[in-house]
Amino acid sequence: MWASSRRQASDGCRHRPLLLAVAAYLRKHGAIIPIICEQASWTSLARFAMSLVGQPAKIVQALQLKRELAGVPFAASCWPVSAGGKDSLETVTIMRHGKKEVIPCNYLACGFHLVANLELPLLLGCEIRKGSVVVDDFQTTTVPSVFCAGEPTGIGGVELAIVEGQIAGLAAAGRASEARALFPERAKLRRFARRLDRAFSLRPELRSLPTPETLVCRCEDVQYSRLRPHTSWRDAKLQTRCGMGPCQGRVCGPATEFLFHWKPDSVRPPVFPTRIDSLVDAPGRLQSQLSEIPGVH
Repeated sequence: MWASSRRQASDGCRHRPLLLAVAAYLRKHGAIIPIICEQASWTSLARFAMSLVGQPAKIVQALQLKRELAGVPFAASCWPVSAGGKDSLETVTIMRHGKKEVIPCNYLACGFHLVANLELPLLLGCEIRKGSVVVDDFQTTTVPSVFCAGEPTGIGGVELAIVEGQIAGLAAAGRASEARALFPERAKLRRFARRLDRAFSLRPELRSLPTPETLVCRCEDVQYSRLRPHTSWRDAKLQTRCGMGPCQGRVCGPATEFLFHWKPDSVRPPVFPTRIDSLVDAPGRLQSQLSEIPGVH
């Protein structure tokens, strides 16, 4: 998504598709949006739209976004190829209908898919399968007494994360029958998440986007051309320092997994530093979250 913006802003929306939500947020704060580009095809988008039948809340969200973005061009099967400019961004070249097109702009908002943070479950020894933590019906992982809910079990949005968290909390408290009562709602939200994933899965053509000079590991300035000769994450890490910078592979790890099908073979603690004020405020936040679980006071 590209916007000629008079004011930069960040996404503050959790319940709506990120691409459109960010565009609506930017427009509300003064951005002039020349085009919204979606790499999924019109066929995939149409199938996803049809799947919303029977989910009035999702339809209402879609109609709200349509109103907020009225008049803004939207292109499917379209993605960025390169960005240009002298001292700052001036143009973005996109691939549209199989042809390159240059869009004048001074602000680029670009994202490809969502990736869950799996560092903590990996450190605890939880089994990971197809990029998600393996859990049973009560959100219990393969490690006894360790529960997992939300994005690490599969990208599904805030509504699914909340229900999974409620099931995990009730199960941990020994209230299995109350947890089971939430299974149907979780199943419905998981079906929606699977449809979302199928509709917006990254297309293979995107693997051809990097040029030899493209920086894949920004921390260590490792270019795409330096990674191509290697056969694994470990090999590339030893020879190029890819993934050894401050982010410890949190950014370039998923990128190399998509580009080369590599799997990071280690995770380094600590996971993230914790601020003192976060620890001080933790009891209040925990009480607020517990109050949302039925029957917990």
